[in-house]
Amino acid sequence: MTPVESYLADLYAVRGAGTAETSGYPALANLLNEVGGALKPKITAIIHPSNSGAGLPDGGFFSAKELRQHPDEVSLLKLHPERGVLEVKPVDHDLIVLGQTPQVRGYLEHYGQILLTNYRSFAIWTWEAAKPVPGETFFIAENEAAFWEIARHAKDHALLGERLTEYLRRVLLLRARLAAPRDLAAYLASYAREARARVEGAETNALAPISEALGEALGIRFEGEKGAHFFRSTLIQTLFYGVFSAWVLWNEGNPKPGDRFRWREAAYHLGLPVLRTLFHQLADPQKLRDLGLEEVLDWTEATLARVERATFFARFALGEAVQYFYEPFLAEFDPELRKQFGVWYTPPEIVKYMVGRVDRALRENYGISDGLADPRVVVLDPCCGTGAYLVETLRLIYSRAKESDGEAQAQLQTKAAAQTRLFGFELLPAPYVIAHLQIDLLLARLGAPLLHEPEKAKKGEKQKEAERAGVFLTNALTGWVPPEEPKTLLFPELAAERDAADRVKREAKILVIIGNPPYDGYAGVSIEEERALSAAYRETKAAPKPQGQGLNDLYIRFFRMAERRIVEKSGEGIVCFISNYSWRDG
Repeated sequence: MTPVESYLADLYAVRGAGTAETSGYPALANLLNEVGGALKPKITAIIHPSNSGAGLPDGGFFSAKELRQHPDEVSLLKLHPERGVLEVKPVDHDLIVLGQTPQVRGYLEHYGQILLTNYRSFAIWTWEAAKPVPGETFFIAENEAAFWEIARHAKDHALLGERLTEYLRRVLLLRARLAAPRDLAAYLASYAREARARVEGAETNALAPISEALGEALGIRFEGEKGAHFFRSTLIQTLFYGVFSAWVLWNEGNPKPGDRFRWREAAYHLGLPVLRTLFHQLADPQKLRDLGLEEVLDWTEATLARVERATFFARFALGEAVQYFYEPFLAEFDPELRKQFGVWYTPPEIVKYMVGRVDRALRENYGISDGLADPRVVVLDPCCGTGAYLVETLRLIYSRAKESDGEAQAQLQTKAAAQTRLFGFELLPAPYVIAHLQIDLLLARLGAPLLHEPEKAKKGEKQKEAERAGVFLTNALTGWVPPEEPKTLLFPELAAERDAADRVKREAKILVIIGNPPYDGYAGVSIEEERALSAAYRETKAAPKPQGQGLNDLYIRFFRMAERRIVEKSGEGIVCFISNYSWRDG
């Protein structure tokens, strides 16, 4: 049984026995400690801690460090719990009324944070600016009768159990302020899981036009349940990384310390047209209400307001934060999708070695003295993730250009390379957003920032157009051959993104293809053009014909795409991929 199933079953077993409030303590403590025990640091719920002069709340949430520092019960009972306190009432009590009582206000003023529960619902309150502030709530059932019916059939409510577990994880991780990138990434992933659960349980016919347009733009089909799962995951990633990206760009405007980012204004801060359009479509108020997502986005906004921005962005600008917003986010949010797409964070040492090796090959094998810094060298990462290979290549270009031509020329050459000859393709919205943010941050630090909005021209001067890095939301395995009947997309911005990516595929003389392709296929999203890529390796002349299912692995298609692009289009070039073992021995 899951922790939530056990909690409900145990409560049902003691229903009517003993005091209505206290008889459920053991079941509640077990649930909280099951959830808290899986966190880092481990959080333990202690029933009836005491603190002189502050009353007696029903429980407190202590970190492992607190418990190690205070092993004896006497000193433990005097602690100010790091994660706040707990107040429990019987199932028939109203939490809204409870949150407004002098008792709860007193606990809040002293402890700063309290989790209220009547066993069937939960509410977190914090003390901010000398007043109680309500936070996230979670309802197992709206009334007592419905709760006991759910408890009687606990095993039939797995999705509810997952959502309650996620909610309690967030509550137990809650501290006054956030600064560590990994903590914020964990919150975003948790909210995204809650949002996906709500979308899965709602009628989504209203999203059909977006599904069709996104599939056409990405060159994929959302087939069957796995395809539907991928579409829902893509929607939620777009929504949450749209909010995250807008928050990052909002912060670049140097808001005052008391200013607050509003998710409802996020579209105004998004520089990427395709992301702005998708976000605008998803954030339509009626759609959000129908899907129950307004509340989750409100929670997200409150969490972003708790971030110590100066500390966070100092780490983010240095690149320390990026890894937390890719592989770990996807591992928390959608582990199945992460496994199927082979989303693994490539260590920077490997990236640096591969970029350096390609640069040396260009100089030694092709006689291109400036290597990757030569403006004739066009580079593609067809599975760019968060843009690690592109960023490392830009660093090399800047360093070499600065050494030979000076800082001003290095800035111009690096910025031009990011826009016109370094390209990245990415299928998942989350890493696509981070790749753009990484490149933007690097260029800004080098003194060559991209202009995301058209700049108003002075009298007699030409207006400066908006600028963007050459990273596109697209399927790298399709679109290399013009379709027999081009389709018109519902959203012009999606069409523009698709057409720009297709121009790179069909017209750019790519000399270098580099990256770390995914190692597995994801059923439900491919189309015939993609499946046909591995067919070329099934007919052999000198070698034995391949056996088994190895050629179905997704990375084989990336090798075939790269080989075909270099041989049939460019006529020469370099493919530098990390491969599965079976590429050599299978």
